[in-house]
Amino acid sequence: MTVDGSQERYVEGITKLLPAGERVQAVAKVRAGGGLTPAPPPQPTAPPASGGPGFLGVLLNVLSPNITFGRADSAVDWLFFGVGGRGEPGSQASLLHHALTVAAKGSGVRGIVLAVTDQRLLLGATAPVGLLANSAADERAQADIELLGSVPRTTATARFGRYRLNWKRLRIDFADGSWLSFHVSLADSGRPLREVAAALSAG
Repeated sequence: MTVDGSQERYVEGITKLLPAGERVQAVAKVRAGGGLTPAPPPQPTAPPASGGPGFLGVLLNVLSPNITFGRADSAVDWLFFGVGGRGEPGSQASLLHHALTVAAKGSGVRGIVLAVTDQRLLLGATAPVGLLANSAADERAQADIELLGSVPRTTATARFGRYRLNWKRLRIDFADGSWLSFHVSLADSGRPLREVAAALSAG
């Protein structure tokens, strides 16, 4: 295994998640691709609330046709970043992107980590740290990774390149036809993303 030196702390965290015999082949700390994203997974239908909507509910129902921020935000995302992923509700991309969304909620900042082993593609998130992460505890938190999801290695392929404002972009395609993209900032090396793409391409 050859892993970029800047990713070694994440290798430690990923290795702790693996059963005996499974080996890490590539690791990259990434950001979720910008732009339009896959549809969320199907949600269970909530039972109807009793007692009616009340005054506030009626007021919001009257106002809601005039609230269009969601569509405007989507249009801006598409204009600048294009498409960050596609997938039907419940597809691999849908499930993994939803896991990322849930992990991002709450206090602290969490890093996203992709890893390829000899058996799987794994998606994880580091423990939350403060905005100015520079203490020893924050450094240790980078190696404390929660597994958000995984897919068999044979069901994913990847390619690395530029797309719109993402100069260092990794696109991962899943066997069900869905896909997700990830990138790093301009200041960071694209080598870890290339290593992930190469490991998946090696089959």
